[in-house]
Amino acid sequence: MEERNNLYPIFLKAKSLNILIVGGGYVAEEKLTFLLKSSPDAHVTMVSKMFREETIALAKKGDVTLIKDKYKKKYLKGQHIVVATTDKPKVNIKVHKHCRAKSLLVNVADNPPYCDFYMGGIVTKGNVKVAISTNGKSPTTAKRLRQFFEDVIPENVDDLVKNLNEYRKTIKGDFEQKVEKLNEFTKGLIEK
Repeated sequence: MEERNNLYPIFLKAKSLNILIVGGGYVAEEKLTFLLKSSPDAHVTMVSKMFREETIALAKKGDVTLIKDKYKKKYLKGQHIVVATTDKPKVNIKVHKHCRAKSLLVNVADNPPYCDFYMGGIVTKGNVKVAISTNGKSPTTAKRLRQFFEDVIPENVDDLVKNLNEYRKTIKGDFEQKVEKLNEFTKGLIEK
């Protein structure tokens, strides 16, 4: 039987969520970098006994709280999403266990069995955002696909989105009629 990606893609409003990153090393910094690149208004707390200088500088550019301490369960209070990135598998698995007990979404970096979600490749052009997942199998492939889509999606795609939004407001009829008109209008945009 052919394997398939059964993940359900969603786009989260990180501004209205509290995100905890456990760890302060390179992987934690990478997760924070991509999170802030995609959602600069995200509310993030990081807890670690140490932080890289680059992480400290990056934290100052966003709504990021750095706590110098070892991980404790109390840091999960008020969080919605948790990312564990320490170089200690026992700590990461403990974070996962604590999150499961509190029904929190958790991602243990580089350990797919302990992930409720994956952070895929993301391309953003104005209001258009494309997320790419390889089901946790190959982050390198997701990265290459991200680079491909960054090149292929035109820079002015946001103008198209804004114009279609204005056009949508002028269409008369019920929801089904509006969808039908928009589908007809946009049919020629993507040539196969």
